[in-house]
Amino acid sequence: MKTRIALIAAAVAALGTAAPVLAQDSSVTFEFETGSTTGSVMVVLFSSKAGYDGNQPVAAMTVPASASPVTVTFDGLAPGSYGMKSFHDLDGDGEMDTNPFGMPIEPYAFSNNAVGNMGPASWDRARFNVSGAVVQTITLR
Repeated sequence: MKTRIALIAAAVAALGTAAPVLAQDSSVTFEFETGSTTGSVMVVLFSSKAGYDGNQPVAAMTVPASASPVTVTFDGLAPGSYGMKSFHDLDGDGEMDTNPFGMPIEPYAFSNNAVGNMGPASWDRARFNVSGAVVQTITLR
């Protein structure tokens, strides 16, 4: 069973290892605190509520989890509102593993360390503003 967050893997694959948003001077860096240095951290970035809700990212990146923290930077962003979804692909299969009820069993996180209620965090909770360089420390749980 795939959950909405499981679509992160598909978005990363569709966009490649990194896709620029626009040639601007703003950036966002996510520092992921991981409990394991196996597999990789998959991250997708959204620039609108519609994109976030419809899993249509503007950028994506996959980074080996060989050290903690794992750092991911998206450069060249236009100033504005963004949201992020991520998960730690512990077994390296490119998919979010879930239990029989569809609940994720691999660590995942959203920007602002937002949490959802019976599903992914909402855009309103995950949304943050980018103007210049922004850094967020994210705990994958």
